[in-house]
Amino acid sequence: MAKTNQPNYKIKLSVGDRAFDIANYTFMVLLMIVTVYPFVNMLAVSLNDGMDSVKGGIHIWPRVLTWDNYEYVFKQATILHATFISISRTVLGTLISTFCSAMVAYTISRPDFVLRKFVTLAFVLTMYFNGGLIPNFLLMRELDLLGSFWVYIVPGIVGVFNIIVIRSFIEQLPDGILESARIDGAGEFTTFMRVVLPLTMPVLATTSLFTAVYHWNSWFDVFLYNSSHIELSTLQYELMKMLQNSNATGTSGSMDGMGGTASFVTPTSVRATMTIVASLPIIMVYPFLQRYFVKGMTLGGVKG
Repeated sequence: MAKTNQPNYKIKLSVGDRAFDIANYTFMVLLMIVTVYPFVNMLAVSLNDGMDSVKGGIHIWPRVLTWDNYEYVFKQATILHATFISISRTVLGTLISTFCSAMVAYTISRPDFVLRKFVTLAFVLTMYFNGGLIPNFLLMRELDLLGSFWVYIVPGIVGVFNIIVIRSFIEQLPDGILESARIDGAGEFTTFMRVVLPLTMPVLATTSLFTAVYHWNSWFDVFLYNSSHIELSTLQYELMKMLQNSNATGTSGSMDGMGGTASFVTPTSVRATMTIVASLPIIMVYPFLQRYFVKGMTLGGVKG
């Protein structure tokens, strides 16, 4: 059979369109450099010898490659246990908060819920007004949560912002799907578990990322509620204390037992290493949730 030549139509861009594309690409590249460079620079400093870093001139590649800074950080007695507490808090807190927030969002999204407007208003008001630091501390004490791991979980068991986003997503679901479940004999909880949860996975992935970042980066609640309980310290709190100590002394420390020639760490190298240690887990998780993140924010923020 003779091959039919299909006409090749190309849209010819005007000079203005080409200029806009060039300017747009240039701006995006510059924005990427401005965003990525600080992290790359921190990574290079963290992998460079501490005393050599004091000389400056470290940009995107370490001049004297060494792992001594990371060994110094992770050889601290409490770091590994604090990392375990942070991971436990992040995983457990994210799962509980996401599930409870989704249940509340489903409840206030139902048109037949009489108090939906009142409950929604009550939740929204907490975003603008709160009891304050001392009342919160007294509340945690009355709930017997001081010195407990659950003081990290209970106060954030639901997130108002997450509730609003999830509710907007649920309200876009076709009513016919929920009605079909009820016709088949499913109750509200069964409908929520079997129908609503699977359909809201994109927005749940988005809110889960928000919650996970909050739990992973949080250290002030440790300082406020559990500062005297070393066994409940989180990684961020321990890194914050190390940073304060390194800044207070302002001197370099020898790293003994490393083998070979003596190595040193400085406040600058410790600060860079702690930044990488604290940021890397979230950076590693985000690419796997990116497609859900974009879809969840788009569909959850625009009501159909």
